[in-house]
Amino acid sequence: MRRDEIVDAARLWLGTPYHHQASLCGIGCDCLGLVRGVWRDLCGAEPEQPPPYSPNWAESLRQETLALAASRHLLPIAVSEAQAGDVLLFRWREHLPAKHCAILAGPGSIIHAHDGAAVAEVAFTPWWRRHLSHAFSFPGVTD
Repeated sequence: MRRDEIVDAARLWLGTPYHHQASLCGIGCDCLGLVRGVWRDLCGAEPEQPPPYSPNWAESLRQETLALAASRHLLPIAVSEAQAGDVLLFRWREHLPAKHCAILAGPGSIIHAHDGAAVAEVAFTPWWRRHLSHAFSFPGVTD
C-alpha cells in the first residue's frame, strides 16, 4: 500500500463521533478504533482484537501496552523518520505509558479521535511533537 492510500483511508473517518472502544466509520471510534479501521480497510481482517480497556488503562497497568501491541503488527521506526501514513503514539506525561494514537497525514497534520470530539485532522503542533513517543509504519508501505 502507498502512504497516500493510508492517509486517504484515514480521512474517510473524519467526522466520525468519538466512542470509547468503537471502530465503525461514520458511527463511532476512539483513537485505536481509527487505526484498527484503517487497517481493516487496507490490510483486511484485524490480526488481534483488543481486550476491553478503561479510559485510564495505561495509568493502571503501567506498561507500554499500546506500543507493544503496535510492535506486533506494525513496523517500529524512529519518530524522526515518521512520514505521512505512519502511526504515531503519544504519552500525556513523560513517566506514563503511551495511550493515544494518530495517523500522520503529512508533515504538518495528524488525524486522530479524542474524547468529546469527532475524528479530525489537526495541526501537528509543537505540543503534539513534545508528547510523541513512538512511530510505526504499516507493513509493506511504499512511497
